[in-house]
Amino acid sequence: MTSKFKCILTVVLLVFASVSVSKAQQTKGYGKYVNTFIGTAPLNDPKILGYELPKGWRSWAGLTFPGSSMPNAMVQLSPITEYGSGAGYEYEDDIIYGFAHTNKGHWNLCNIPIMPIWEGGIEAAKAAIENSNNTIEGKGRNPKEFGSKFSHKMENAAPGFYQVYLENYKVKVSLTSTLRSGFHRYEFAHNTGRQIIFDLGRANNRISNWEIEQVGKNVLKGSQLPGERVYFYAILNTDIVSLEKTGEDKAGGYARVKLSATNKGAVEVKIGLSYVSTENARENLEQEIGHKTFELVRQEATQTWDEILSKIELKGGTEKQKQLLYSSLYRSLLWPALRSDINGEYIDAKRNRTKSTDFNYYTEPSLWDTYRNKDVLLGLISPKVALDVIKSMKDVGDKTGFIPTFFHGDHGASSIAGAYLRGIDNFDVKGTYAILLRNANVSPGARPHLAEYITKGFISDPDIRNPEVETKAKAGVSKTLEYAYDDYSLAQMAIKLGDTANYKILMARSKNYKNMFDPATRFMRGKLENGEWIKPFDPQYPYYEYMYREANAWQVSFFAPHDMKGLIELYGGPAGFESKLDSLFTLPWNPKHIARNVETFIGQYCHGNQPDHEAPFAYTFIGKPEKTQKVLDNILNNLYGIGDKGLALSGMDDAGEMSAWYVLTALGLYTFSATDPEYLVTAPLFEEVKWSTSSGKTLTIKKPGGGRGITAIKVDGKLINGYFISHDLFKNGGTIEVVTK
Repeated sequence: MTSKFKCILTVVLLVFASVSVSKAQQTKGYGKYVNTFIGTAPLNDPKILGYELPKGWRSWAGLTFPGSSMPNAMVQLSPITEYGSGAGYEYEDDIIYGFAHTNKGHWNLCNIPIMPIWEGGIEAAKAAIENSNNTIEGKGRNPKEFGSKFSHKMENAAPGFYQVYLENYKVKVSLTSTLRSGFHRYEFAHNTGRQIIFDLGRANNRISNWEIEQVGKNVLKGSQLPGERVYFYAILNTDIVSLEKTGEDKAGGYARVKLSATNKGAVEVKIGLSYVSTENARENLEQEIGHKTFELVRQEATQTWDEILSKIELKGGTEKQKQLLYSSLYRSLLWPALRSDINGEYIDAKRNRTKSTDFNYYTEPSLWDTYRNKDVLLGLISPKVALDVIKSMKDVGDKTGFIPTFFHGDHGASSIAGAYLRGIDNFDVKGTYAILLRNANVSPGARPHLAEYITKGFISDPDIRNPEVETKAKAGVSKTLEYAYDDYSLAQMAIKLGDTANYKILMARSKNYKNMFDPATRFMRGKLENGEWIKPFDPQYPYYEYMYREANAWQVSFFAPHDMKGLIELYGGPAGFESKLDSLFTLPWNPKHIARNVETFIGQYCHGNQPDHEAPFAYTFIGKPEKTQKVLDNILNNLYGIGDKGLALSGMDDAGEMSAWYVLTALGLYTFSATDPEYLVTAPLFEEVKWSTSSGKTLTIKKPGGGRGITAIKVDGKLINGYFISHDLFKNGGTIEVVTK
């Protein structure tokens, strides 16, 4: 066989293999419905936002990232167009500055950014950066030395994959990833002048110091220290000519890696991460990628996502509804993020190197956001992850004395109790419960202002003359309402564990929400330390921390998911409650009341932030489900996948909470009180849903009639009273018929 023929045969076989892999990726499962760019575009329409954006503002909508990630992974590999922005990527930008390996969409992370560049394109790149349309907010943090123009026409993404063409450097970048490692492939147009920038002086958090060293002809290792040190170990398929450092060990500094021109073909970078050591980063890389090809790693990522997404199968619905459903499910499964290495080691809450043999260690959930729905959905789809998250929170509690709370409230109580009551119980239940009791009773500790809450039954706010949106105070109304719900949640664990004494105490405290209700104004209203109502009082004015947390009086005044009967009585009964709830959705928003992140309104109802996400379902408790359905349909149809290209969301996704709200509501089963193992039934968007449950059973949801108004609900052919179904259907399987007209 001649060498020429061998060469031709090799090319043919490679092309055939490439086509075969491509076909497999295109035809398997439901990943084709996922659009990872949803949530990356800005929301500018004042009719939706509720106000005109002030000059220089970008709304806090979406804040998602389009890059490669596995479910709940340590590595989330995504392009950076704006340092200091929510997720590092903003769709309206036209410059990419690098590809970072961690993300969340919350103004932090974006660690270990690297950028392929070509020496011949550097001057053109500098000119492009100078003339870019990247927003003013990121200008001060973005590098001026490197970056490249790109076009969305030359950009492509799917679960576990991202690709873009960097115009100034004439290089096609392809990315894929495993749980703890990233895989870069750079196809340069020119073989000479190839370089890679390790932009280690930058991340979304300020960098204290960084380091990098060459440990072989094609191997690099190092670390970056923002809040917690992140280690990396990188293997290139191309020899390194030199490693040059600029601004060594300082914020804004970087390393330039010059590559040999003798190695032909695409440059590949395999990089492992660890929060423990570079040696662990190396082991993560070797165990997860090793000698695998880019195509194989991508295919495995695709298959993993297809398997998890296909747990929910749909019939009916529009193509856009399917895209929104699976895209939302995808985003619901990106956080919490893995933090333990493949050998079980992690850095614990005391900053000690620790090893676990029976669970993976995860970051704390974004509890204030996600306890409402996302944590429950995670348990339904990925119960092993949900279990390990609970064990991780218990580990924090063992080291610090308290279960982590995250941001506001004490919603580990709801998240853990809800999982426990749904059958996720293979953890130290009594030990976890004991720490949660400390959260609820020990001050100072996990709950700010707990002593006042226990003594008075409410948390006060100071008397401040002319408070403004960003006035710092106690957020006493929100804290009181949330602690009351957290007490109820913990009480449900208490009664199941036979602790009747604490059950009675906690249930009595769960009524504390009533202490914030002002019968004269019919709002949850702030109190001074002496118990008097705060004056003056404008229920439409939003606050970040004064009386309310990221909300106004309207948006918190319907929050008592554990005691809707009691809440309705405060309003004088069903008629008074209905009248007030009607006003929530019809009283126009004052466009002069601008609080970033309190945006996107239906009347005073704010879907762009979490505090009132249960309110649309409240009509059901007074026998008016048709009003609930009308509001839900408005939200489902008009506040997701919006904007010019359908890539905007109505608010921050907040670690998947906005997405989980869509998934559960679109399927017709919402976690109104996330602690309780039951679901409020509404009309699904689809004719039929088949949900493969973690118990190996199938839950089928059917919608005979094809309408939006519910006339009856049947479970396994039997008519039920009310609108709630038990979690037992996820354990045992069954059929729910939502009869509509």
